[in-house]
Amino acid sequence: MSNLFEAAGLEREAPRPLADRLRPETLSEVVGQDHLVGDDGIITRMLRAGRFSSVILWGPPGTGKTTIARLLAREANLVFVQMSAIFSGVQDLKKAFESARGNRQQGRGTLLFIDEIHRFNRTQQDSFLPVMEDGTITLVGATTENPSFELNAALLSRSQVLTLRRLDTGALDLLLTRAETYEGRPLPLDQDARAALLQLADGDGRYLLNMAEEVFATVIRSEDRLDSAGLADIVQRRMPLYDKSRDGHYNLISALHKAVRGSDPDASLYYLARMLVAGEDPLYLARRLVRMAIEDIGLADPQALVQTIAAKDTYDFLGSPEGELALAQAVIYLATAPKSNAGYKAFKAATRNAKETGSLSPPMHILNAPTKLMKGQGYGSGYDYDHDAPDAFSGQDYFPDGMGRQKYYEPPERGFEREIRKRLDYWAKLRQTRQADGKADA
Repeated sequence: MSNLFEAAGLEREAPRPLADRLRPETLSEVVGQDHLVGDDGIITRMLRAGRFSSVILWGPPGTGKTTIARLLAREANLVFVQMSAIFSGVQDLKKAFESARGNRQQGRGTLLFIDEIHRFNRTQQDSFLPVMEDGTITLVGATTENPSFELNAALLSRSQVLTLRRLDTGALDLLLTRAETYEGRPLPLDQDARAALLQLADGDGRYLLNMAEEVFATVIRSEDRLDSAGLADIVQRRMPLYDKSRDGHYNLISALHKAVRGSDPDASLYYLARMLVAGEDPLYLARRLVRMAIEDIGLADPQALVQTIAAKDTYDFLGSPEGELALAQAVIYLATAPKSNAGYKAFKAATRNAKETGSLSPPMHILNAPTKLMKGQGYGSGYDYDHDAPDAFSGQDYFPDGMGRQKYYEPPERGFEREIRKRLDYWAKLRQTRQADGKADA
């Protein structure tokens, strides 16, 4: 039926969004992805060599994944078949594979484009493998999610992952210029409003053109211009791209953690605000701040842990939005505190040693002897009570017999740990003195 409509020219007359009407006609017209489709881009080189393989296009929405797939089929002279993993199942895939086999018998290849390919389960993804291997189809999958986590290793091994970049301001502005050329008039926005529109698009070309279409439809007279306030009246602010269970979540919490570790309070506040604006659970952020206080600051500033626990309690008490200021204060404190992972590294080393040494018993002299039998066997014999020793320090060895003293904790010369290092150095000298005295007495 759709072919009858096309033959009659009815489909061309049907309403189409501006973004669809402005789809590029060649790969060279695709904006913002020169590393893929530019003169020396990966896809350009593939086509030039005549050896185009299956690919996974990974990138944010509105960056050109579907357009690139469609144009690839055209320039490689392949039959283009488009499916969405959201609306398709195994039977749909079987039909597509049979159709591709028919095309192959007629001497034509098939490019099967699967949008949102990460939505397919493992069995559905595995069904691509034999038809990819025998050349029945060239698969082009599109995903907004990290393929490493969402796609089978077998599928990835037969494909090349190509990353599309978020459109920058220059690429977005070029799209607006094309829209103005198509409409035959400038976009009715003043300079500040135009800049605001580019910012609102958040790197999504399709969303930008949809907003531009709204502006063109609202302001009919070409001499009229909207300012930023006028633009805000007709364009709804979109929420930042963010899925609390996927890449956006992990990327931003990683950025927050590394900005804190890097002692950059401004960047740290920015990523905290990004996550809160996107709807992240503030108590999740509070838990992560506690971890940062322990892992990256530790005893270099013992108050860091106190500050983060207090921030969590404050948020519990005040709720949002007042409690979010406590999280911001904790972030500033952590970012500006002296950094040390000495405690973190010491515990990891001790844990590794504990696994290696198994069930070695502590030395007899520090074991309690609640019974006569245990006393007779030497439990507790020779223990020096530290409070009775000079300087309240006996210098005894507390590691298991035969293991020897170990050193896990190496505090740096920063923050409060500078004082701890002085104590450790002092006790090390006392220990040497006690051991030397013990040998002399023996």
